[in-house]
Amino acid sequence: MFVVSGESLIDLVSEPRGADGSIVMQAHQGGSPYNCAIALSKLGNDTGFLCPISKDGFGSYLLEPLDAAGVTPLLKERVFAPTTLAVVTLDAQRKAQYEFYRNADHAFTEAGLIAALPEQIEVYQTGGFCPILPEDAAIWLQVIKAAIARGATITIDPNVRPSLVEDFEGYKQRLSQFLDLAHLVKVSEEDLAELDAKKSIEQHAADLLARPNCELVVVTLGEKGSRAFTAAGEARADIYSPPVFGDTVGAGDSLMAGILTWLHEAGDLRPGKLKQLDSAALATTLRFGAVVAGLNCAEQGCKPPTRAQVDAVLAA
Repeated sequence: MFVVSGESLIDLVSEPRGADGSIVMQAHQGGSPYNCAIALSKLGNDTGFLCPISKDGFGSYLLEPLDAAGVTPLLKERVFAPTTLAVVTLDAQRKAQYEFYRNADHAFTEAGLIAALPEQIEVYQTGGFCPILPEDAAIWLQVIKAAIARGATITIDPNVRPSLVEDFEGYKQRLSQFLDLAHLVKVSEEDLAELDAKKSIEQHAADLLARPNCELVVVTLGEKGSRAFTAAGEARADIYSPPVFGDTVGAGDSLMAGILTWLHEAGDLRPGKLKQLDSAALATTLRFGAVVAGLNCAEQGCKPPTRAQVDAVLAA
């Protein structure tokens, strides 16, 4: 099973102001790990989601796409804390900017999370809010170690959010502990700039690959595509532009799901194999991820494609 850990939340997305100046918000299910779990399942992977879900109405709303995609909620008991909210503002290019109001996503205990893990885990995907608070990070690190003990390859998409972090230096130290456990790291160009704007992408990739376990680094570049780095090669891929564009919400999460799916099917999503990926293999992997992300961008809000939709584009 693929296990994805981290936040689920409701995106309250602002629409253009009405004639009376009022702001209208539309509610969409979201959260980077939540999006990734749904995308993985829609691509054909047996996927479990490790995150508390509130008993409130928004919690029920969050469960609907998980159920429709076939994702297994690993924490069976819903919590009393209200659902976490993200207020999303879209710019002229409909790119998303976020402010967060956290609640249910960290209503957990270490014992409860570890008890919810399957006995056998092929891939454990983490990131998002997990390293933000010291008390949360300490728990999630123990959960990751428990997943490693159950055979998991560790992958991470940190989704660096400075607006959520009071002590950014402390956050970077906590994130570093997560990165030391990861075999595959996916980051955006913006993530790297927030962590250290003085370093080039190549320097960041080299530093990540020098960590104890990291064998593959993927960097997303927005409209400029994506890059990938291993000890054996590097590659770059353009974005896939869908015929009709919706917005970019969840594009990076969908790309991550695509990359994990492709590598898993190729038998390469495990330590020792990832570092052997050469430039040709990396380019093929990025292309698959780009199509998954591009098809998601054909929709408004995060609506990852099915495997049949991806295969149809690749076969065209």
